[in-house]
Amino acid sequence: MIHPIIIQGGMGAGVSNWRLAKAVSKLGYLGVVSCTAQDAIFTRRLQNGDPGGDIRRAIKSFPNQDIVKYVMDKYFVEGGIKDDRYKYIPMYTIDASWELKAMSILSSYVEVYLAKEGHDGIVGINVLEKIRMPNLYVLYGAMLAGVDYVIVGAGIPREIPGVIDSLAEHSKAYLRLNVEGAAPDDDYKMELDPSDFVNVSEVSVKRPYFLAIVSSNTLAMTMAKKATGRVDGFVVEYPSAGGHNAPPRLRGSFNEQGEPVYGPKDYVDTDKLKSLGLPFWLAGGYGTPEQVKNALDLGAAGVQVGTPFAFCRESGFTEEIKRKAIDLAKKMKGKVFTDPEASPTGFPFKVLELKGTLSEFAEYIKRPRRCNLGYLRQLFKKEDGSIGYRCPAEPVEAFTAKGGDPERAKNSKCLCNALLANIGLAMGYESGYVEKQLVTVGDCFNRIADFLTSPEMEYYYAENVINRLMAFSR
Repeated sequence: MIHPIIIQGGMGAGVSNWRLAKAVSKLGYLGVVSCTAQDAIFTRRLQNGDPGGDIRRAIKSFPNQDIVKYVMDKYFVEGGIKDDRYKYIPMYTIDASWELKAMSILSSYVEVYLAKEGHDGIVGINVLEKIRMPNLYVLYGAMLAGVDYVIVGAGIPREIPGVIDSLAEHSKAYLRLNVEGAAPDDDYKMELDPSDFVNVSEVSVKRPYFLAIVSSNTLAMTMAKKATGRVDGFVVEYPSAGGHNAPPRLRGSFNEQGEPVYGPKDYVDTDKLKSLGLPFWLAGGYGTPEQVKNALDLGAAGVQVGTPFAFCRESGFTEEIKRKAIDLAKKMKGKVFTDPEASPTGFPFKVLELKGTLSEFAEYIKRPRRCNLGYLRQLFKKEDGSIGYRCPAEPVEAFTAKGGDPERAKNSKCLCNALLANIGLAMGYESGYVEKQLVTVGDCFNRIADFLTSPEMEYYYAENVINRLMAFSR
């Protein structure tokens, strides 16, 4: 297999949408859709009336039309809702309903179907190890739509290769859950039997390539030697990348701005990585033709690039965000802060300082604290043996009542709602408050202006990104 030189990074929630992935794929590279919070995105698009009819076109081919009917009856609004008061979907729990699981399968199916529609390019999906409960169902939906690559980060996805192997055979698959306070013999897991959702004798799925996102040689070796199934390669993500960064090896060290400090041990030794005999792509600051060439010279199969694609015409960011961001980059005034406390996951999270978003303290403190999407909730074992759910971004008193550390909650931000606001799907409330955005980018943010082909240009396309990145080969 000749793997693509460029992987367009999977940026959630919905920034790496099907339109962006399709544009990159049609150019001969790996377009990736983010499946983070895909079920919420899917149902909100339906409540907006499915402008253009793309979802309604895609679902016609789904192999279980009973699921389609259920979802359409519950969430589709002809002409779209007249305000921003979206209907919620249930939050995932360890005993999530069949209907919620079915909707997750359908939502990822639709996104991959649309990304692959009308061409023969390759398409991947990105899911997060930190968001485990929906992942079995998201993966199967994507596989039903013919996804070519599965890329997983934000943790150690040791079980995912085996899950993919099982689902490719229509076999039952399991994914263990991390539960704080669990005893060694406790066995908490999600389960998927494909036959519960489709007639497996009438559908075929292929086994996609699996790439693990790693930040250390140790993690790469663990995945290569101890994963439950075949690992096909790695994306090596350095701390300059946008979104969640792996915590630095040296904990408790911060610079004058309060950002965690990364050192030489936080970078992968590519010579050691090559000894594993698997292809790898370098990510985090590789959005220039010089860096693409440098990666290839180091023995990489190519690069993964996120931030430059995030602000191109096809991405899911709102036009307002793109306009503000590109204007900042043109003036070289973009400031990126690696926030050690913003994310409920506990991982550092890169934030673009952008007026009117939760990057401003005044906007952050105005937001009523609530947890109503729940993707980043932590599971914990209660004294009575049942499972509880808590999130540092929920009301502090609720979090601490569930045994959470109030210090963890103090500066935590609701990424779930903010990331949906980034793509124009902000929830509004009876009080009049509308969820605010929080934009994540890599340290290379100001270089997005390089993709404008003339100073007076106000926007650029995925093709402009590809052409510039591949300029080294011409």
